[in-house]
Amino acid sequence: MKSSLMIPILFAVGTALCWGTYGPALGNARSTPDTPPWSPFKPYVFIGVAYLVIAIIGGLIAMKIKGDSFDFGGAYSPARDWGFIAGSLGAAGAFFLTNAVISSKGNTALVMPIVFGGAVTVNAIVSYLKLRSNPNLEVSSMLWVGMALVFVGVVFVAKNTPHGAPAKKATAGAGADATTTPPAEADSPSE
Repeated sequence: MKSSLMIPILFAVGTALCWGTYGPALGNARSTPDTPPWSPFKPYVFIGVAYLVIAIIGGLIAMKIKGDSFDFGGAYSPARDWGFIAGSLGAAGAFFLTNAVISSKGNTALVMPIVFGGAVTVNAIVSYLKLRSNPNLEVSSMLWVGMALVFVGVVFVAKNTPHGAPAKKATAGAGADATTTPPAEADSPSE
């Protein structure tokens, strides 16, 4: 492998590690039987705070290190505009993911394969649509085979990801509301 590819691959692996643990971490952000209930928007606010702190402070530090200017107007406006659009798409994705994880009762084993299998497929489709007017564009039939394999992979991963045991039924003396599923045991895909 070319050494020039190692850095991008390491960054991609870092992204996969962070985003792969994002869903399970978000699954822990839901209310439990021992706490008052809260909406999925309570953790979403702090997702935004984390984005704000890491993206703005980290971005400004990285710009300074790279010797970039702090001008975002004129010739630099595409960086500002498309950066905002991309950030909005990321925030909207976090919004949908937050609602998916919370409404599935923390079932990240179901949600995360769909998110990431879907994301790679949407990326390929958007790239194709963006480039299709290029007369020299050649699309291998293997792209479509790959998309079908991603779909099959999503189903296999979602169905076979290890998960905790199902919740135990309440005993007659414990009361009807004693049936609960702790967050660590709620990662089973729906049958």
